[in-house]
Amino acid sequence: MSSDSDSSSYGGDYKNFRQISRERLLHEMLRSAKTGDSKSTWKVLIMDKLTVKIMSYSCKMADITQEGVSLVEDIYRRRQPLPSMDAIYFIQPSKENVIMFMSDMAGKSHLYKKAFVFFSSPISRELVAHIRKDASVLPRIGALREMNLEYFAIDSQGFVTDNDRALEELFGDEENPRKGAACLNVMATRIATVFASLREFPSVRYRAAKSLDPTTMTTFRDLIPTKLAAGVWNCLMQYKKIPDFPQTETCDLLILDRSVDQIAPIIHEWTYDAMCRDLLNMEGNKYVHEVPGKAGGPPEKKEVLLEEHDPIWLELRHAHIAYASERLHEKMTTFITKNKAAQIQHGPRDGGQLSTRELQKMVQALPQYSEQIDKLSLHVEIAGKINTIIKDLGLREIGQIEQDLVFGDAGMKDVIKFFTSKEDVTRENKLRLLMILAAIYPEKFEGEKGLNLMKLAKLPPDDMNAVNNMRLLGPAPDTKKSSTGAFSLKFDIHKKKRATRKERTGEEETWQLSRFYPIIEDLIEKLSKRELSKEDYPCMNDPSPTFHGTSQPASVHQAPVAQSMRSRRTPTWARPRNSDDGYSSDSILRHASSDFKKMGKRIFVFIVGGATRSELRVCHKLTSKLNREVILGSSSLDDPPQFITKLKLLTANELSLDDLEI
Repeated sequence: MSSDSDSSSYGGDYKNFRQISRERLLHEMLRSAKTGDSKSTWKVLIMDKLTVKIMSYSCKMADITQEGVSLVEDIYRRRQPLPSMDAIYFIQPSKENVIMFMSDMAGKSHLYKKAFVFFSSPISRELVAHIRKDASVLPRIGALREMNLEYFAIDSQGFVTDNDRALEELFGDEENPRKGAACLNVMATRIATVFASLREFPSVRYRAAKSLDPTTMTTFRDLIPTKLAAGVWNCLMQYKKIPDFPQTETCDLLILDRSVDQIAPIIHEWTYDAMCRDLLNMEGNKYVHEVPGKAGGPPEKKEVLLEEHDPIWLELRHAHIAYASERLHEKMTTFITKNKAAQIQHGPRDGGQLSTRELQKMVQALPQYSEQIDKLSLHVEIAGKINTIIKDLGLREIGQIEQDLVFGDAGMKDVIKFFTSKEDVTRENKLRLLMILAAIYPEKFEGEKGLNLMKLAKLPPDDMNAVNNMRLLGPAPDTKKSSTGAFSLKFDIHKKKRATRKERTGEEETWQLSRFYPIIEDLIEKLSKRELSKEDYPCMNDPSPTFHGTSQPASVHQAPVAQSMRSRRTPTWARPRNSDDGYSSDSILRHASSDFKKMGKRIFVFIVGGATRSELRVCHKLTSKLNREVILGSSSLDDPPQFITKLKLLTANELSLDDLEI
């Protein structure tokens, strides 16, 4: 059995993280099954629940069909025998999956002619031996390989390991080390497959457990990054045996958990992408909107995907919502003035304001423009809807007090005043404000104080769970008390309000509601400059002499040149406003294959317990700033409503049968 990994990141055109994942699945797996007498035949692709999701995040059905797959099947469903066709199995290396595959191919009534089997992560020796035992199956196996690709590429620079219950299993009030260890083992295996896919060997850094003194007992929760780093390291040691796998460090990996930044998942993030997810109840990347009906009929509902194939989305997703709205208006105006056919339609209403719907109707008879205007009008509609919600919910005022709390310009009294003067604030927004307050002033929520604040906000006990559970993501209670010790008291003479962020100087951002930045921005910059504290963030492997940062000369074991898709253009926060032709989003896609810059070694950051849109945005931003592709990984990607729901569950666990086992 062999273990393979794509080397497309070495030499040739640079491919980003998601492109490499896609090409491995399509070319290394599906295309490799077109060998010998199988070249012209169609194949069946068989997957399990997890590998279906892995495939769907990286590839479209048309891509799969193009590689000769005519049918996609679930390994656990009853399937029709197709003895004249070959089958490609992309499955997890579990005992159940291997048994299913063996029963498909064993005996005289086997389902398929030949089986090309690809495992998403390393398979145990016992299961390999089990496969080899069956003499009737062996001749029917065309390939038996470890793909080592068991993550979801959710973005060109982001992935998740699909441990959606990690927050509950690792940070819950009732610690369950056995369940926690199982969760971390799966996570470690999946993180390691990222490095197998990219042929990268990382320098593994992790957030150290914070203990007050040698007598303080360290809990399982304190050791989450430490344990995960050890798990990833063990997997990487196995990968070092793969031919051509790097033997020295080629990139950086920093492992953190959600306790590193309790505010990022809750605070309102004001970028177009984050606002869409936070306010529009989207399901994944799907957005449903109304379009004019055919032949003057009633409006029809249409489902669209907001993803990187859309150049307007690619340009504006990380822009402040106010800037995005402004740019969309400019684009629409430019489109009308530049296109003669559209101008003719527009003629009778010169000087008048056209609604999105009128513009859509206007170009229905102009097929050459319909795709462009559809995209533009879609985004104008979405931005308009978001701006209406911002106004209706009074989010600007809420956003202002959130930012002021974080930067120490507001405190407890300001929140109390806000609650007493604003009766119409929604339950969710009041809860989010209290959660930010609890992250900054945890001692204010002890006992009666916390209950009084909840009464003032008129929030039910269910919401109190979310506020109380913030403590599970924070430092130990003693640490909090120590923060009111002699030093703090002396400091408080001058300033009673606490700041959890320092103002960043020299930043291009000018929007008042975009001052907030996630903690990982500071950590990544320090890591890149090699200024990250080794005491707070130890290294599993002391870097070998040939491992250098970008400021050092190239070493013998030079890592693959790494670039970001976003490095092709000036980022949105630093681009002059007149650099656009009205539709092509600064020709992002037209110039996709040119203007590449040399990039330094990749930086990977993994957050246990869920990452946020703001953290993903920061990774894109820092890629351009640091000239190093920054990739964010997490157990899940959560928007504020999802995170709050998960936080409420931390103390709502009921004993399962598993917990009662001895």
